[in-house]
Amino acid sequence: MYKKNEAMQISFYDFNQDLGFQLNEKNEWVQLAQNIPWDDIESLYQEYFPSKTGKVAKPARMVLGSLIIQKRKGLSDRALVKEITENPYLQFFIGLPKFQTEAPFRAQSLVNFRKRMDCNIVNKINELIIAKLSSNAGVKKTACSDAEENAGTQILDATCAPSNIRYPQDYSLLNEARIKLEKMIDYFCETYALPKPRTYRRIARKDYLNLAKSKKPGAKKIRATVRRMLGYVRRDIGYLEGFMAEGYAMPSNSVDMFLTILKLYEQQKYMWDNRTHRVANRIVSLSQPYLRPIVRGKVNTPVEFGAKFDVSIDENGCARMEKISFDPYNESTILKETLERYKERTGHYPERILVDKIYRTRENRNFCLEHNIRMSGANLGRSGKKKVQTNKTEYQDNIDRIEVERFFSNGKRCNGMGLIVTRLSSTVLGSIALSVLVTNLFSHKWPNIFWLFFWDNNLDDYSTHFVFFESNVA
Repeated sequence: MYKKNEAMQISFYDFNQDLGFQLNEKNEWVQLAQNIPWDDIESLYQEYFPSKTGKVAKPARMVLGSLIIQKRKGLSDRALVKEITENPYLQFFIGLPKFQTEAPFRAQSLVNFRKRMDCNIVNKINELIIAKLSSNAGVKKTACSDAEENAGTQILDATCAPSNIRYPQDYSLLNEARIKLEKMIDYFCETYALPKPRTYRRIARKDYLNLAKSKKPGAKKIRATVRRMLGYVRRDIGYLEGFMAEGYAMPSNSVDMFLTILKLYEQQKYMWDNRTHRVANRIVSLSQPYLRPIVRGKVNTPVEFGAKFDVSIDENGCARMEKISFDPYNESTILKETLERYKERTGHYPERILVDKIYRTRENRNFCLEHNIRMSGANLGRSGKKKVQTNKTEYQDNIDRIEVERFFSNGKRCNGMGLIVTRLSSTVLGSIALSVLVTNLFSHKWPNIFWLFFWDNNLDDYSTHFVFFESNVA
């Protein structure tokens, strides 16, 4: 059940009046809180609670504000609760009427917060924030005299948000599966008083460590160890299938893991039999079986394990998530959908779209040519006489396209996009969408505020600070 809060958009003048002190209006969190449409977000959040009975849920401002703080500061659940309890500015940001020494919620509640703030609702909240940005003075709007005339710029690019998993090795995954199967066997034997079968766990662990501790193991040694691990896993699976055939039930919290291990064994057996390292929907993590290898082709990380997503940035600097998927996909397939959604929002196509080479397929070029959209990059075919004249335009397009790379850099370095630590598939997608939202918030300069970045030589730790000035003072 959700009960609407009548005073979501509280003023910092009303905070802590009974204690006799006020917040500094130039504080980063105070300025950010006053420019977020909390009332609209609460109306949207309230639609996800159709029931009128049950325990009253936490307010939308507290839920979203806490997750924004966690993303921005990179805190764990317990550290976040401790930080909010000690900081009055953060308490104002999440909507508390005054400073309190008690924690506003438990650390365990953040799990439910992330489940409720899934990818769909976070993207809708992002649209509300973008609308707030567009309505503020100082944010330029695209001018278009005719509905059929193109105007504006769209930037499109894709990246991967890696999840916090161990680098997958075939023998390591099989050893982890063996350990989990042995725990399931112990459960059956202890619960139903069954005789414990031979699992050879000591020998299996010795075989695994013999390879894991090798500095440079050869291909023959790796293949021999994988063969032994497959045998151990196959034996344990047979024991469990025999127990269940006799009518003994497996605990409900182990069913999904057992099915995942069965799928892992099939894939590893297929790759071992066919001497290959490729298989469809390859499992790279037992705890997160939905993750897939994403080939990026970068120098430092040629392959990443996480969700792949596309982000578009318009001429106002507002970013939107266009597509997200755990399975690898070709980015060029979503260019048309992105341009159509741009037209739905603005009533016209953009004047130009800035993309990298993978989007410049012949089909996408024809689509842009048909709708009078200029695509960045060189034209197909041999270079002609107009090549020198277009060099300046291509150079400017490449400079402007850096904005999306800057967005990815800020999101991964500062806003939690560089390493996703959540485990459920829904919370992983919601965490990535929240990183896009937080990067949107902190990438814009709100009206009447200038950000000054300077070096404070008076501090011993040479830390950096942000100072805010009103425009009329500056």
